[in-house]
Amino acid sequence: MKQMLTIGWLYPELMSIYGDRGNVICLQKRCELRGIETKVLLVGLQTTEKELSSCDILLMGGAQDSQQTIVAKDLEKKKKTLSSLIESGVPGIYICGAFQFLGKYYKEADGTIVNGLGIFDLYTENPGNNFPRLIGNMAFDASGILGTAAPMIGFENHGGRTYLGLGVKPLGKVIKGFGNNGEDGTEGSVYKNSIGTYSHGPILPKNPPIADFLIQEALKKKYKQEFVLSKLDDTIAEKAKQTILDRILQ
Repeated sequence: MKQMLTIGWLYPELMSIYGDRGNVICLQKRCELRGIETKVLLVGLQTTEKELSSCDILLMGGAQDSQQTIVAKDLEKKKKTLSSLIESGVPGIYICGAFQFLGKYYKEADGTIVNGLGIFDLYTENPGNNFPRLIGNMAFDASGILGTAAPMIGFENHGGRTYLGLGVKPLGKVIKGFGNNGEDGTEGSVYKNSIGTYSHGPILPKNPPIADFLIQEALKKKYKQEFVLSKLDDTIAEKAKQTILDRILQ
């Protein structure tokens, strides 16, 4: 039986300012090379909850404040469905602003509290203009999701500092860069099969094992059986990653 996965790309016109389309392309290509069909559902303001519930993998990127305000209002309407998908184990990756959205709240520099969806046990605070933005190339492991200390790479650019609660674990440990808050050495979060991260760039083409985790877990959930993905030739991707790592760690 030929497998097929629906990739739900949340708010691509509003929440995709850091090349997050590359994550969708990466998933599609790695599925294609394995004979797995894909369909991309562009989840927007007009998308129904029924359509959203058909997704097998979810992706959501970051945006500027004005776009995030629009998305926040719409996500409140879709919160029950999104929460149900995440709680049931539908894999997904949520980057920067999306990562923050899924937490309990975001505290702005002036003290204003912006409530989040409360799906992830975390919160984010912006300490204000007297504190530097956390920006630059980063290296981290993904031991929280892949069980390996092998280095991953990304690019971060955020003013908010995110702090994890007991209900989530970090995606991994920072090797170089700032990660969630520049203090505790953590990067990202993992809850069920959902990943939150500050890694732009986009993250999946730079780190194929994370892409394969999402694909494998999506197949497992949809078809209710274990899947072992065929190995792809990632020689070029690994060489590119090593080149960036050498620059970051020098």
